[in-house]
Amino acid sequence: MSIARLIAPLTLLALQGCAGIQSALEPTGAEAERINVLTWLLIFFSAAVFLGVCAITAAALFGGDALRERISGERLVIGGGLLFPILVLSLLLSYGFYLMGAGSPVAHSDSRLRIEVEGKRWWWRVTYVDENGRRIESANEIRLPVGQPVEIELTSADVIHSFWVPKLAGKLDMIPGRTNRMTLHVTQAGISRGQCAEYCGGPHALMAFFVIAMPEREFAAWLEREAADAALPPTDAEAVNGQALFQSSGCVACHRIRGTVAQGTIGPDLTHVGSRHSIAAATLENDPAAFARWIRDSQHVKPENLMPSFEIFTASELRQLAAYMDQLR
Repeated sequence: MSIARLIAPLTLLALQGCAGIQSALEPTGAEAERINVLTWLLIFFSAAVFLGVCAITAAALFGGDALRERISGERLVIGGGLLFPILVLSLLLSYGFYLMGAGSPVAHSDSRLRIEVEGKRWWWRVTYVDENGRRIESANEIRLPVGQPVEIELTSADVIHSFWVPKLAGKLDMIPGRTNRMTLHVTQAGISRGQCAEYCGGPHALMAFFVIAMPEREFAAWLEREAADAALPPTDAEAVNGQALFQSSGCVACHRIRGTVAQGTIGPDLTHVGSRHSIAAATLENDPAAFARWIRDSQHVKPENLMPSFEIFTASELRQLAAYMDQLR
């Protein structure tokens, strides 16, 4: 196979990383859009400098004596080697401060909504705090209203994590004992994927989440539904049996389902888990088969996570538990 035939598919494969729900090159947030502008500016500037250096090198190697004499003169060295980088890099630095600085339009949020995100091993506790101080807990997923800047408070319960949604903003570390703040201002409805960007041990690579941007009215309606207790009682026979299993098998010690006897706080809140985009911190799609797989074999799906695999359940019991989880919407 020729080199050209090998390079072409490899190039196409590499370009797949430049698109999609986790691409910084397709921004849908105000801060990410500014980062994108600065990125392309630096890329074009670096490319221009590289081509200029190549041209000077070619002239020095292959040019005539007169051209070489001009290149070797002090004027080019002082102008191109000192004055040019000082002037241009100072301008780029100043523009970068202007573009990304604290005076930017969305540096501070005047929103009545605040979202607290706590990094855990290896998942995300998400708590919405509305204008009345009402706290609504969820996990591994953030929903935002389009066009409304929202303050995000970032903390960690254990080790250093890092919150990064490339399509929406830059990354910010989550440090135990400290609260860092950022503002997310989503400009388009859609789904973005975030990732822990600081190695935190164990299944760090599988510690992700989704950000779902919704029109303001849809978001307000969703938040009201999210604030409600779990729909009770289950209507499906398998779900009824699944609820009984959930409550009798120790699950209530770690998980909370509002409106039921399950009041655990160690693991994610499962009140409306059936309506989330994914489960297990964006590791699995959200459907009954995924619930059953996660309960039975969580240590194989996400090695070293803190939830044990429950191999004690029969296939029938797993279906019942999965049916109960799926109807929690």
